[in-house]
Amino acid sequence: MNIALIGASGSGKGTHLATLAARFGLRGVSTGGVLRENLKTRSPLGDRARRYMEQGELVPDELVDAMIEEWCGTLAPGDGALFDGFPRTAYQAHFLDTLLARTGRVLDAVVFLHVNDDEIVRRLAGRWICTGCQAIWHAQSKAPQRAKVCDRCGGELYRRPDDSTSIVEARLQAFRRTNAAVIDHYVSAKRLVIVDGDGAADDVERRLVAAIEGARDRSAPFATRDDAAPLAAGGAGAMAWEKFIQPSANIVLLGGPGSGKGTQAQELSKRFKLAHIASGDLFRDNLQRATELGQLARTYMNRGELVPDDVTEAMIEERLARPDARDGFILDGFPRTLPQAHALADMLGRLRQRLAGVLYINVADDAIVRRLSGRLICRTCQAPWHSVFNPPRDAGRCDHCGGDLYQRDDDNEKTVRARLATFHAQTEPLIAFYRGAGLLREIDGEGDVAAVSTRSIAAVRAITQA
Repeated sequence: MNIALIGASGSGKGTHLATLAARFGLRGVSTGGVLRENLKTRSPLGDRARRYMEQGELVPDELVDAMIEEWCGTLAPGDGALFDGFPRTAYQAHFLDTLLARTGRVLDAVVFLHVNDDEIVRRLAGRWICTGCQAIWHAQSKAPQRAKVCDRCGGELYRRPDDSTSIVEARLQAFRRTNAAVIDHYVSAKRLVIVDGDGAADDVERRLVAAIEGARDRSAPFATRDDAAPLAAGGAGAMAWEKFIQPSANIVLLGGPGSGKGTQAQELSKRFKLAHIASGDLFRDNLQRATELGQLARTYMNRGELVPDDVTEAMIEERLARPDARDGFILDGFPRTLPQAHALADMLGRLRQRLAGVLYINVADDAIVRRLSGRLICRTCQAPWHSVFNPPRDAGRCDHCGGDLYQRDDDNEKTVRARLATFHAQTEPLIAFYRGAGLLREIDGEGDVAAVSTRSIAAVRAITQA
């Protein structure tokens, strides 16, 4: 069998993973586990992930997907897999379907472990995690024999700083936004089984065992749309777009890697006196200044874990609320997915602001491959340069700050095309969404920088004067 176990953080997936894997003879895997293993063994993928972390960047989705793909390649013909918390997005659901199909496999069931919000908050408030084996314990329901010491490996137990009530509630909202499309995907495929995760751990385990036995025997009661509707409650939400399409100076900039978003964002920011908010720069700034959010993100990175969406979204909202963004902004690098677009709409609503428009810089994949193969990045200020299209005055030196320029090791054709595949899969629904809302303006991003700038300026002028 091949089973995916999904649910919100605190639903108990990690608690039951090892027991279920052993009972059914499955090999268990989680995104966090596979990332930590690659970092620990210093595999080529792990080294690439480590470099992103060391540069204060998020580990890209396509890199984590590649780790899952590599892990699946170790499955023997008779092996079955138990995926913990994967897939998290609609893109990953399609990716996993395709990945398993290559070896004649299919997910027999996707088990959604459903726990009410109040119970999740209670659980996470008392959760302890082992620094060694990552085993999960709880002060009330699953206490270790010795305080703060893991029964399994003797490792020290610690409380995660993100298990506070306010952060958990934000995480649950982000989870519902992202997971709504995953649920819809597996309901359509008649693969979703809903298991009640409330109650004692032994009772939950019995329900999980029954659900997986049902999948094995093909007698599982797969969920209907009516069954699944409450799971996504408060997820994507109804978008009152009539409030968001009125004129304002808040603009989202979209484009693939190497499309020139950063260059155009800087030009547009100067021309229209708008705050330039680049999500990557914002993330690094929070890490470098060790803000509360930066420290929270660092705890995930230090544990070899992916930084969750709710942390990134909180950084974006804090930045949008600053005085210099009140008269308008150019938002570069966020949103990347449809759930993040809904999150942005929520943020702007809370800030009593509106989105004026979305500028999509469209560049053909082959042109992007050519661009990135000559791209240079400043080690100090992260400014982008190009050996052909935008060379610095002094070779190897940044014109802005004098820092050393280097070429990222993932700026090769194979890796760039993998990143583009992820971009298209994640962002095309986002582009269609904004187009349907009447917010999208698309420009040709090919040609020299000055020509693209002229087109970008005209598009933004049209947006702000609409």
